[in-house]
Amino acid sequence: MLVAFSVAPLGAGESVTAAVADAVRIVRESGLPNRTDAMFTTIEGEWDEVMEVVKRATEAVGRHGNRVSLVLKADIRPGRSGELTGKVDRVEAALTDE
Repeated sequence: MLVAFSVAPLGAGESVTAAVADAVRIVRESGLPNRTDAMFTTIEGEWDEVMEVVKRATEAVGRHGNRVSLVLKADIRPGRSGELTGKVDRVEAALTDE
């Protein structure tokens, strides 16, 4: 499965860089395939392992304030792997075929 999530403390001021860095650090240390962009971090893996990483990342952000905002989107497709890059590769191939 792929899980794209965004997590940030609420009431922690304008910059949430340190809190987000703590979350991304946990994701990267998990060893699961992942990608971070300006809006979301996406992780690929099995349900339990991905959700455990999201939980730990959310808890890390929670240490920066009293309240946390979590946005999560999942693509659950059993039996598939490599979709973190595979989905993008298929779109890029379709664009070159035009």
